[in-house]
Amino acid sequence: MLRLTNISLPLHHADEALPAAIRQRLRIGPRDLVRHQVVRRGNDARDKTNILLVYTVDVTLRDETAVLARVRKDRDVQRTPDTSYRHVGRAVQGSPRPVVIGAGPCGLFAALILAQMGFRPIILDRGKVVRERTKDTWGLWRKSILDPESNVQFGEGGAGTFSDGKLYSRIKEPRHLDRKVLTEFVKAGAPPEILTEAHPHIGTFRLVTMVEAMRASIEALGGEYRFGQRVDGIDVETDAGGVRRVRGLHLHSGDYLEAERVVLAIGHSARDTFGMLHAAGVHVEAKPFSIGVRIEHPQSWIDRARFGHNAGHPILGAAEYHLSHHCSNGRTVYSFCMCPGGTVVAATSEEGRVATNGMSQYSRNERNANSGFVVAIDPARDYPGDPLAGLALQRHWESRAFVAGGSSYHAPAQRVGDFLAGRPSTALGSVVPSYRPGVRPTDLADCLPDFAVAAMREALPVFGRQIPGYDHPDVVMTGVETRTSSPVRFTRGPDFQSLNTAGLFPAGEGAGYAGGILSAAVDGIKVAEAVATSLCRPA
Repeated sequence: MLRLTNISLPLHHADEALPAAIRQRLRIGPRDLVRHQVVRRGNDARDKTNILLVYTVDVTLRDETAVLARVRKDRDVQRTPDTSYRHVGRAVQGSPRPVVIGAGPCGLFAALILAQMGFRPIILDRGKVVRERTKDTWGLWRKSILDPESNVQFGEGGAGTFSDGKLYSRIKEPRHLDRKVLTEFVKAGAPPEILTEAHPHIGTFRLVTMVEAMRASIEALGGEYRFGQRVDGIDVETDAGGVRRVRGLHLHSGDYLEAERVVLAIGHSARDTFGMLHAAGVHVEAKPFSIGVRIEHPQSWIDRARFGHNAGHPILGAAEYHLSHHCSNGRTVYSFCMCPGGTVVAATSEEGRVATNGMSQYSRNERNANSGFVVAIDPARDYPGDPLAGLALQRHWESRAFVAGGSSYHAPAQRVGDFLAGRPSTALGSVVPSYRPGVRPTDLADCLPDFAVAAMREALPVFGRQIPGYDHPDVVMTGVETRTSSPVRFTRGPDFQSLNTAGLFPAGEGAGYAGGILSAAVDGIKVAEAVATSLCRPA
């Protein structure tokens, strides 16, 4: 089988156009093409008057060898890669049960792979099962009642449950582990289209049922979930050779769990756990992240800006954007986690603080588009010294946002016109903010560092020249966005174990090794394989 890439066809092409384009590319007749299958479909909207669909296809031919020899100089024609997944081993009788801390995308896939290899993992999560967690999350959004252990950040499914459900990333995965992730999601109830769309997404409601289905699969294979079990301490033993090793975990319930292999998949907001691990001597470093706001535009504006008269075409769906600007003060401003047809959500996990995020359903049919509008920061320049200094910086600005919003979990918001003019907003305009429980018009400059404010004011008109209406005076910004990624990295070695604590396997976004659902899930697979390799015979 051969794989053809970069086959471009008009948006409104006939069904026969694709096999015709395949035959033309390969210089073959109709009888030489046995069958074809679409592997991926994206779009090229750089010229919105002539939008193209871009296909990757696998083809079966009557004489593959002869065709491949004829087009050997064409880099867009190659043998179809083997994307099947193979486990690295199987558990042997008496193998210790690995412990996975965290039931987000990384922990979920680490547990799934371990379970599929026969290890019967124990999964600990400080939060609740996903349906109960969803009720608690809506309690904050509707009633301003925060449960610090069950919210957008904590509980089954992790932070990705309340997001756009994006299933693409910039990682280059030579083993095609991303395909394993997507395949397992489809088994759990995701729409099969995620296997072929260039930018697949799922949406919150579908993620809920998928997480439940995957939990059932893990339990059927001998895995064990324990919810409401925050890890408050780690038992580390130093042997005669000076090597530190994990021996067990102290749980918030008062229980002690013996553990020789621990996957640390705690997510980017487990600040208390970060502090506990640092105090226990686990190697940790500060890492860069970003800070800013959520910015909202009517989705129809973005659709027209990107697709022109083709806006609303069902194949194209709701338009997305990716923007970046390098500012005169040396800062970089960029769009982050853009949610077409979505809402801005309250994403705090700590009392007395406000943090925002974006969320979309699978349909992406809400009135507004929203995106992070953020400024990159780094430890050397902005929070030097203590490896946990980034946490303090996040908390500082989230606390300022809480007060600016009225100390009720309402969020501070501002019209772009007022923000550019340097004056507080006293009312909002035609763009209606989607954040719940509500917003309070104010001056976002009080909730952000001065350098970030200056950079954002410079970037807004630049982005407005790329997307007409981006800097419209009535566009609304809601603060603050502080949790773009983990502010720390629990550095690991080539064996995926902590640099100074054997048996501890830092993983996923909270450990500083992923960003988003797909990359976190892929990292969970890699770490599970590393755990298995340390425990079992080869497959």
